Amino acid sequence: MTPTTMTRRRLAILAAATTLLGGGAVITAGQASAAAGCQVKYTISSQWPGGFGAAVDVTNLGDPINGWSLVFSFSAGQTVTQLWNGSVTQSGATVTVRNAAWNNAIATNGTASFGFNGSWTGSNPAPSSFALNGVTCTGAASTSPPTTTPTTAPTTTPTTAPTTTPPTTAPTTPPTGAPVKIMALGDSITGSPGCWRALLWQKLPAAKVDFVGTLPPQGCGFTYDGENEGHGGYLVTNVANQNLLVGWLAATTPGVVMMHFGTNDVWSNIPTSTILTAYGTLVGQMRASNPRMKILVAQIIPMNPSTCTECAARVVNLNAAIPAWAASLTTTASPITVVDQWTGFDDATDTYDGVHPNDAGNVKIANRWYPSVSATLN
Repeated sequence: MTPTTMTRRRLAILAAATTLLGGGAVITAGQASAAAGCQVKYTISSQWPGGFGAAVDVTNLGDPINGWSLVFSFSAGQTVTQLWNGSVTQSGATVTVRNAAWNNAIATNGTASFGFNGSWTGSNPAPSSFALNGVTCTGAASTSPPTTTPTTAPTTTPTTAPTTTPPTTAPTTPPTGAPVKIMALGDSITGSPGCWRALLWQKLPAAKVDFVGTLPPQGCGFTYDGENEGHGGYLVTNVANQNLLVGWLAATTPGVVMMHFGTNDVWSNIPTSTILTAYGTLVGQMRASNPRMKILVAQIIPMNPSTCTECAARVVNLNAAIPAWAASLTTTASPITVVDQWTGFDDATDTYDGVHPNDAGNVKIANRWYPSVSATLN
């Protein structure tokens, strides 16, 4: 064998080995890769001179994750001043929010939520991009196969609507023996994660209740029926003014609504009379959805955040006005029941930040709801 022939053979062997190693690396990477994708809903829930409140819903569209961080950047010099349901660091314009201990896991199509207050001057645009665990949130999973749209309609498409079209309105009473649909309506106290709902569900007969809402349950240490309308950072006045409840009711058709709402309005110094007007708007929308709606309205838990020394007194004023408001609107067909969540609740020992309930607070809230919710099942 000549030196030239030997050199050619060595090069051929080296090229073959390189090809095999390259192919092996591709296969290994394909096997180890995980589907990743996310979608973020960023809502400015309230705004006032120099400050604003925001709610953020992060939906995981990829494989389940355990432990998360969301990174985004402000473009107009905004600063996060207080955040709940997570921890936050900010370096210049870049904000990093990490999970709390209880909401670290997000299942596929599951959602984690947090809210915050911030400061701003001049303008307050929403961030334009978010990244979950280093993956830019585009509203799709990176390994999802492409979808195709047929170029022609199926030949079996009927030319006329079927004669059995279902009614466009929901029945006003459930069939005999059917579970009662119950919507928990409110802000982060109700939904982020709102583990008092999980404790309440444990106390109720599972066969008789169906908790409903457009938001999924969050981790509370055990499996429970946790759909809800607890939107972190939302103001009841904004929900009423924007008619948001109409769509939530249409999607879930509850027979009972239990509402603990107004904490962010109090924090934003919205007058009690304006909050009660919003309550009335929501009651009207509930009854338009179901004329026999049973409505439970909470006198909200105390609040005493370090950034709002006046909030404690504002809660007292709101709660004092709720019974008379309820008495003016209650009817035999659609009664309004006031549930006292304020008495016996201590913001110093029953919350972790002067606003949001800790484990002890969740137990108290569940126990206060139970008699009134249980009565709606009979």
